[in-house]
Amino acid sequence: MRDFSAHSEGVAAQKEFGEACLAIAGRLFAAWDEYRRSGDRARLLEQAAPLKDELRALLEQAAHKSAKTRRQRPFAKHLLQRWPALWTFTAVPDVEPTNNHAERGLRGAVILRKLSFGSQSEEGERTIERLLSASITCRLQRRSLFAYLSEVIAARIRGDPIPLLA
Repeated sequence: MRDFSAHSEGVAAQKEFGEACLAIAGRLFAAWDEYRRSGDRARLLEQAAPLKDELRALLEQAAHKSAKTRRQRPFAKHLLQRWPALWTFTAVPDVEPTNNHAERGLRGAVILRKLSFGSQSEEGERTIERLLSASITCRLQRRSLFAYLSEVIAARIRGDPIPLLA
């Protein structure tokens, strides 16, 4: 959506391309929202098929070398190269059409890195990686990070194996 929006803010053919792609994406996300409410995957596939064809035609047109497509050509070629992956969400349960969930999971780590300027050693980097991983995993499992880290420290002191996050 961000890339389509960026193209829609261009001029002439690029603007038309971006606006057309945004319209298709809007209808696709409406179909996805309906699927999330109803759970009817057959209906999702039925609604997505013509949108898929429409978007592919737009991308193939934009991928052809011409003066009109110079700004959107690399983007169109990139999407066409990844075409099957773009539609995984229509066929595979529990796959979302966006990466918003993953981005939300990484947000805390990105903010920490920006605020703390990272670590000064490899060992420090590994420690931060492991703590952030444990933090996100505990949050996804609705577990207390404090309780998990307390278990880890207690096990280490006793010489027991470190409890794993499932």
